[in-house]
Amino acid sequence: MELRRPTLADKETVLDMMTEFEETQSAHDGGFWDAEAFVYEDWLKSNRDMEMGLGIPDGWVPAVQLVAFARDGQAVGFLNLRLRLSDYLLEEGGHIGYSIRPSEQGKGYAKEALRQGLQVAKEKNIHLALVTCSIDNPASRAVILANGGQLEDVRNGTERYWIEVE
Repeated sequence: MELRRPTLADKETVLDMMTEFEETQSAHDGGFWDAEAFVYEDWLKSNRDMEMGLGIPDGWVPAVQLVAFARDGQAVGFLNLRLRLSDYLLEEGGHIGYSIRPSEQGKGYAKEALRQGLQVAKEKNIHLALVTCSIDNPASRAVILANGGQLEDVRNGTERYWIEVE
């Protein structure tokens, strides 16, 4: 599996994944788009701008949008790396949000995506990453623990884990 920034060449597979998330009404943490008026090329530009801190909506922070790709090139998930923490992210969202498309869950992609996402965090000089999950999400908890997460506390139904990035 490869975690990287999406490109124009990835359009078909990323759109296919987005459609699956929408059709199944699955949460797509780590992947953000406006389903009503979506234009892939605009989304790519928005991702670049967000990473550089340009035109960020109030309350948001600069972030790196990544997509996980299986060996066959199929887009299998999203990972969003926030480059700093706002008050909201410190409480609920953390540095990293991720999700795997419903048809590919349970195959180890989330664990590997988080592992690779933490390496990107290190490249961005984040040495202690906050990763959160709902108390009702044992699969995400297992992914975080497998990547070295240390539980700090639980706030409003959100488990907050810190991972030392080496």
